[in-house]
Amino acid sequence: METRELRYFVAVAEELHFGRAARRLGIAQPPLSRAIARLERRIGVSLLDRDSRGVALTEAGAVLLHEGRAALDAVEAAERRTRRAVPGKPGLVLVTKAGAAGELLPKLLDAYAAEPGAVEVEVLLCGVGEQERLLRDGRADVALLHLPFDSTAGLDVEELTTEGQVVVLPAGHPLTTRTSLRMADVSALPGLPLPRWPGADGTYPDGPGPEVHDSTQLFQLIALGRASAVLPESCRPMLGHDLAAVPLADAPHVTTVIAWPPHSRSLPLAGLVRAATRL
Repeated sequence: METRELRYFVAVAEELHFGRAARRLGIAQPPLSRAIARLERRIGVSLLDRDSRGVALTEAGAVLLHEGRAALDAVEAAERRTRRAVPGKPGLVLVTKAGAAGELLPKLLDAYAAEPGAVEVEVLLCGVGEQERLLRDGRADVALLHLPFDSTAGLDVEELTTEGQVVVLPAGHPLTTRTSLRMADVSALPGLPLPRWPGADGTYPDGPGPEVHDSTQLFQLIALGRASAVLPESCRPMLGHDLAAVPLADAPHVTTVIAWPPHSRSLPLAGLVRAATRL
C-alpha cells in the first residue's frame, strides 16, 4: 500500500462520507472513490459498506483504520526525526506533562548537562496525556511517562521512581487533620468531586466533577472548595498555602519511567537515559 492510499482511506473512514473526505483531502470525489475501490481490489477485502443511507466500515475496514493511523503516524514521526537530525539543530527534545515531574526534571537536566558529550535538551511541557502521543509521532525523542496512566507498549523504558498518591483538599477541610485516608473516603466527599480530564480525543468523560485541562486550573478549583484531586506524592512542592495533601493508604502507586522509541540509535539519548537511571 502507498501512504497516499492510506491517507485517502483514513479520511473516508473517519468522515464516513466520500464528499466530506474529498473536501478534506482537497481532491475531487470521483478519483477518491476509484482509489478506494482499487485499494479494496488489491487487498482482496471489502473495507466499506456503501448504500443509500451512507457509508459504514466493515470489520476489515475497522482494522485498516486502526493500523493505517499507526502507519501514517510512524511515517510522520520518521520525517520529523529525520529533519531534527540535521547538524546544528537541538540535540534532544524531552516531553513531560507540565508539573508532573516535580523535582526529578531539574535534577535530570543538571545530571545530563554534566555528562561528557551532552547536547542541548529542549523541554516540551504538555497537557494531560499528551506526552505519549508527542513521543510516538516524532515531535519528541524521549518522554517522562507515568504508569499506570500512560501506555508504554512498543517503547523502550527504564523505571525511575515509584511513589504513593495523596488526595489534595482545601486547607482547613476537616479531613486534612487525618494522617491517611482511603479511596472510599475520597469518593464520598460531599461537594468536592474528582475532576474530569480530557481523553486522547480531547473529549471529557461524563461525571459530576469539573472539566479541567491543567494543574493551575485544578488547584484553583480545589482552593475554592469546588473539587478534590488524587495526585502523586511529588505534587506537594506545587501546593500553595490554601491547599493540603493527605496520603491515600490504598491508592495504586505511580511509577515514573523514561521512554524512547526502540529503534533509536542516538548517543545523546543514551547519555540522557544513563543520567536518569543513576538518579
